[in-house]
Amino acid sequence: MRRADRLFQIVQLIRGRRLTTADYLAQRLEVSMRTVYRDIAALGQQGVPIEGEAGVGYRMRAGFDLPPLMFSKQEAQALVATVRMAESRLDAALARQAENALSKILAVLPLDARAAAESLALYAPLPALDPQTSAHLTAMREATE
Repeated sequence: MRRADRLFQIVQLIRGRRLTTADYLAQRLEVSMRTVYRDIAALGQQGVPIEGEAGVGYRMRAGFDLPPLMFSKQEAQALVATVRMAESRLDAALARQAENALSKILAVLPLDARAAAESLALYAPLPALDPQTSAHLTAMREATE
């Protein structure tokens, strides 16, 4: 993994969690903790507001955000596969929402990534939910909204 990619991954991992340890980052990125420490220092020098405390972990200061980035071809295919597999296990309303979300994502992808994602001919082999189970799932989902 290129260093620039690793730095971006560090930011993504830290901002996606409340506290993130250097050990966790090292394991996820398959680098040494020393490399993580250097990368965190480099991000700080570039103005990324990462706060850290020895033995506790790192977190992003409130208000920091990165602009959205595009998905790679493989990430787009993974999204399509995930939605296709999930659709057969969701109640009808939530399955429609998953399909709507996927359509929005596909609409903004670059043409090559969209073509790669749409070419993934995966349809989940799992049997559809029976109507009673689907009704129970709908009731549980609606109760938590």
